[in-house]
Amino acid sequence: MHFEEATYKPTDRHRARILTMDASQQQSMNLPVIDLDVYLNKPRDSPEVQQECAKAANALITYGALVLHDSRVADKDNDTFLDLLEDYFAQPEEELRKDERPELSYQIGVTLENTEKPKCAVDEPCLDVIKRLDPSQRPLDITGHQPDPKCRFFWRMADPPPYETQFPGLNAPNVTPAAEHIKERWAPTMNQWGTCMKNAVSKLSEMTAVGLGLPAEYFSDAGRYGPHLLAPTASDLVKYGQKDTILAGFHTDLNFLTIHGRSRYPGLNIWARNTGDRIAVKIPPGNHLLVQAGKQLEYATGGLIKAGFHEVTVNEKTVETIEKRKRDCPDRPLVRISSTLFWHLNSDFDLAPVPALAERAQQVRTEQAKLGRDEGAVPSYPPVKVGHQVEG
Repeated sequence: MHFEEATYKPTDRHRARILTMDASQQQSMNLPVIDLDVYLNKPRDSPEVQQECAKAANALITYGALVLHDSRVADKDNDTFLDLLEDYFAQPEEELRKDERPELSYQIGVTLENTEKPKCAVDEPCLDVIKRLDPSQRPLDITGHQPDPKCRFFWRMADPPPYETQFPGLNAPNVTPAAEHIKERWAPTMNQWGTCMKNAVSKLSEMTAVGLGLPAEYFSDAGRYGPHLLAPTASDLVKYGQKDTILAGFHTDLNFLTIHGRSRYPGLNIWARNTGDRIAVKIPPGNHLLVQAGKQLEYATGGLIKAGFHEVTVNEKTVETIEKRKRDCPDRPLVRISSTLFWHLNSDFDLAPVPALAERAQQVRTEQAKLGRDEGAVPSYPPVKVGHQVEG
């Protein structure tokens, strides 16, 4: 399975749509909002769809992230999901441990706190990124290499491939918690919310392809049988609710696109590629989701779109929200849940840069350098199976 790299090349019209990033631009706290309804409800060749798709690609090139509006998404589904995960992670540790699968590298089931370590703490290219940020825009210090105090649950949202995969460990069956007050609600709630986000991000992958001058299904076909993961994290804010606590250290995601619903507690920061500025994310109310670029998308575009760096910390607004939550919902667990889905390309897919996009990526690097934005050493993207990229 592979892209037909030589077949598709962005036209001059599409090239003109790709944003030339200006290092003098200052970030507002608002990311571009992409309207998926336009793509779903209008002809693909209409000016409205073409413009919205170009806007989506530009947003990912510039920020590594965007806000996605999808009227099919319901707040109540996210709230039901958050309630379930709060109840789940409020259980005693010995109950949670029943759902661990360390023999599968925690790629399914629960991962308890102080297990995941932020790779950036020891990764030289990542530390170089931090060093090149303005001191006022750097993440909280992760060089102590302490594991993140967050828990996580991986629930697979994948369609089984119609072929024998080389990576069965990345396509293992799901784990359903055993507790009676959790078990009956678990699969229906996880699948309902996971499907909402999976459908939204799959269609965004089509918009991104169109915006880059590629056929709409260029990425979505490559991700049809991907090992997509509904991957909520949980942070105990009774234990870890002090200001400047790092809940998830500075990192990028290894998948293609990451999509989030709203958390009940602020604290997510992302970094914009064009300025290096830290942005405190706030997802608008209503039918909105946050999407971030991952490493597989960076790989496929030869670095034209960069995987977005981000962290989750306890800041002043997090502390204020904790106090408000104590007053308004005194009977609810004080647990910060991230409503997150990792959308992957197929494990057996041959991942390599699209040549025309890799060429454009080099042009963007050159433009950035002229504007005084040092993007560090030129990365390489040798061909690799997606499953090997994930295992690595």
